[in-house]
This record gives sequence, structure tokens and C-alpha cells, in this order.
Amino acid sequence: QAQTCTPNLLPAHIHHNGRIPSTSQYWMPETDESGKPHAYFRGRHLHGTVLRLPENYTGAVMRVTDKDVPKDARRENDSGGDEEEDEDEDGEMDDDVEIKIAQKVAEFEEMIVWGHGGVVDESEDVYARGIREWIGFAEAMHREDGDGDEEQ
Repeated sequence: QAQTCTPNLLPAHIHHNGRIPSTSQYWMPETDESGKPHAYFRGRHLHGTVLRLPENYTGAVMRVTDKDVPKDARRENDSGGDEEEDEDEDGEMDDDVEIKIAQKVAEFEEMIVWGHGGVVDESEDVYARGIREWIGFAEAMHREDGDGDEEQ
């Protein structure tokens, strides 16, 4: 069962990928009187920008497992195209490519992007732009003909 969380995207690279016994010792975000998140991390003042996902969307935190997707399952999910479409540039089949199974660990409706010395500029930030652009792209790709406004 996946839990609910709020991912925090920090402007830092941490050379550690294990558990930390006491996260409150290192990470204690607070909200000021105007509702803006603030935190101090390694002596740096970080300003948070909350990015909410659009309605009807849910974010997922995934963990790649050590399990491979069975080759039989790949064939079942194939679009039914010609075998030629499954060949790479050298004419070899892609059957020997390992595809790992991903497991959903948590879900989220919003995330916080942290910036040094001020709030993140949503028009320039890759995460903020990515949410708007990828969701817009996905909606355009899945729109039925005649739905919504068409370009003239």
C-alpha cells in the first residue's frame, strides 16, 4: 500500500542514499505567517515554492526493483506491430534488453521546490516548467479529435 508524501526537491547533491535515523536533526521546514515554506539546510536559508499538480493528476514516487519484466508479458503488451518494428538499427531484436519492474512507494498531490536566497522562479525552474509542459503535452496527445479548442 503506497503512502502519501510531499516530495522536497533540494538544490543540493547529497552523497548518501541510505536511511537517516533522525531526519528532524537535519531537516525541519517551517511555514511563515504568509504561508511560505522556509528551511535551513547545512546553514543555508532555503525558500520553498509549493507546486500543486493539476486536478485529476496524482504524482507517484517509484522504486525500481531487482525483478525483470517477463518476456511473455512484454509480448502481450506489444502494440501488435510487425516484427520489423521491434528491431533496432542493426536489425537485431530487443528481446535481450532487461526491463525492471517499478513499484509505487508513495503518492503525492503537491511537491516543494526549494531555492537558495529566494523563491524559485516558476517560469525558469525545470520542475515547475516540466509539470506544466508535460501535462499539457500529455493532454494534447490524448485529446480526441474535436475536443477543446483547435488551432487555426
